[in-house]
Amino acid sequence: MSDQAERMHAPRSFWIIAGVSLVWNLIGVMNYLFTVTVSPATLATMSEAERSLYTDVPVFVTSCFAIAVFSGVLASVLLLLRKALSVSLFLVSLVAIILQMSLGMFLTPMLTAQGPAALALPILLIVCAAFFFWYSRKVTAQGLLH
Repeated sequence: MSDQAERMHAPRSFWIIAGVSLVWNLIGVMNYLFTVTVSPATLATMSEAERSLYTDVPVFVTSCFAIAVFSGVLASVLLLLRKALSVSLFLVSLVAIILQMSLGMFLTPMLTAQGPAALALPILLIVCAAFFFWYSRKVTAQGLLH
């Protein structure tokens, strides 16, 4: 069976979810790039606590951020290509997000700078990453990924 014929059997919901995962993870890449390239002029407009979220983040946390977003994008592309390797990369992304967010809470002044509302985004990121991992496993089990 040709690749094109195989793709016709995937339900529309698969393509929507795979497309959303790519857009979601590309937004993460844009956020990462902004974070690591923020200009001194932009930093100067921030409060000291907010500024420290960009300047005082341990390299390990920033590395987890990079791993999370870039493995997420690659996983999403592989999901769109219907490759089972996407499952492993979604898992890498999920683990990196959990490490980034949990270490970020303890090693940066995130709660001081943003208050309790700072917990909302990490929870959303972890839930989304967990969903994409779960979904990729589900469609692999259904035979949609090879």
